Amino acid sequence: MQEIEVKYRLLHTTAEGVALSLASHGVRLSAPVRQDDQAYAQPGWDYGQSKVGVAFARLRTQGNRHLFTVKTPLANEMACLEHETIVADREQMHQAVVQMGFQPTVRIVKTRRTGQAADGIAVCVDEVEHAGLFLELETVTGAGEPGEAAQERLDAFARSFGLALERVTDTYDSLVRRALTPA
Repeated sequence: MQEIEVKYRLLHTTAEGVALSLASHGVRLSAPVRQDDQAYAQPGWDYGQSKVGVAFARLRTQGNRHLFTVKTPLANEMACLEHETIVADREQMHQAVVQMGFQPTVRIVKTRRTGQAADGIAVCVDEVEHAGLFLELETVTGAGEPGEAAQERLDAFARSFGLALERVTDTYDSLVRRALTPA
């Protein structure tokens, strides 16, 4: 299965304004939750290089729950083969990932509200520390469906909300890294 995403920087609005707009389209958002993500890259990969075909890991803590994820971008950074599981001990998992050769890259901390739209589309509104306010839409497709086609459908759906959006093609780790790197 592929996880397909589109992501937008939200302009001229607040998280509450976005929630009201989404509610008027039948999408109700959850209460905000804090997510603390550590991103990892394979040895030899660095920012500025293509992510397509490269496996990346993430260790997420939300409340008392720790989630380990490996994503490999296929067509682009937002169309990935993904594997995910809950882990009992974040620090031990961090040490295991480092021992396997992955390099910690960026820490991403965000406040996320989630909802569900028609056709199984997951909706996330994220306030990402150092990067801003974002709308993210996700769907899951079979391995045979081109990621770009699913992204076009998600883009049309996102634009139907009437929000001021700027589509971004970078993942949160790249956006946060760019915000924290002096020019």
